[in-house]
Amino acid sequence: MNPPPRRAPRHGPAPVDSLASLVGATPLVRLRRIGADLPGVRIYAKCEFANPGGSVKDRPALRMIEAALLDGRLGRGRTLVDSTSGNTGVAYAWICAALGIPCALVMPSNVSAARKRIAQAFGAELVFSDPLEGSDGAIRKVRALVDAEPDRWFYPDQYGNEENPRAHEQGTAVEIAEALDGAVAAFAAGIGTGGTVMGTSRGLRRLAPGVRCFAVEPAEPLHGLEGLKHMASSIVPAIYREQELDGKLEMPTAEGWAMAERLGREEGLQVGHSSGAAVAGALALARRMAEAGERGNVVTVLPDRADRYFEPRRWDRRTSW
Repeated sequence: MNPPPRRAPRHGPAPVDSLASLVGATPLVRLRRIGADLPGVRIYAKCEFANPGGSVKDRPALRMIEAALLDGRLGRGRTLVDSTSGNTGVAYAWICAALGIPCALVMPSNVSAARKRIAQAFGAELVFSDPLEGSDGAIRKVRALVDAEPDRWFYPDQYGNEENPRAHEQGTAVEIAEALDGAVAAFAAGIGTGGTVMGTSRGLRRLAPGVRCFAVEPAEPLHGLEGLKHMASSIVPAIYREQELDGKLEMPTAEGWAMAERLGREEGLQVGHSSGAAVAGALALARRMAEAGERGNVVTVLPDRADRYFEPRRWDRRTSW
């Protein structure tokens, strides 16, 4: 009797039913050169560009959509619509495409060409708001659309939806704490909607006792750190609660851009300017710790890759007979 055929060992992940199930479980990478001169302090970066849609916004977008499908707010032919400066829009677009949900996005007309074209490639309808009004103008425009036709739209409202920070509290924070066995001395993340910094901070306070949590904010109202908000001059998101944090780190645009360039040259990480600002904030915290004789791990989040900010070559489909 012949023995049964041996099954080859599995190398790599198991198959999945939907691309949406691959959101999360992103790598945590130690920065080897940036901050290397600080004794006893290590800086780690959570590589959220490794999500299927290429950004940290995949987490809250998926969570908000799944919650709305579960309780019936989404479905029955309704179109998802929300305001976005780019990354959340791309996340909505690809997740809606994967799940068969119509999607419309309201964004300032000056967001990067790459983000516009990526969202359109997933079939999303784009509605543009005044570029001079920034993300606040997009918020006002989407609210007007929903008020005019409430039965047509599902409006998740990423700035006011508690599923946004909850995605990070129950996902991002858990992954960071598990990777470092709870040894997180400080955490820093940029403020956009506030979801990443609020949710991850809440989760880390539970899983990494003694952690100090900081928001990284543009230093100027008119800044070049796309995706980040200067709170004093903006509509403050309902999910952002500054009193829960240990403080804010003001970041000049030039410093965020310079750090993004350093990350490419010194760490092999081609990331966006919001990532540069976040790492510059983490480095500032690490220096404070080293100067005070403290030791420990400082963690930050890299929201996206640099290709979101590049002008892509455009191919036009042509048919010849």
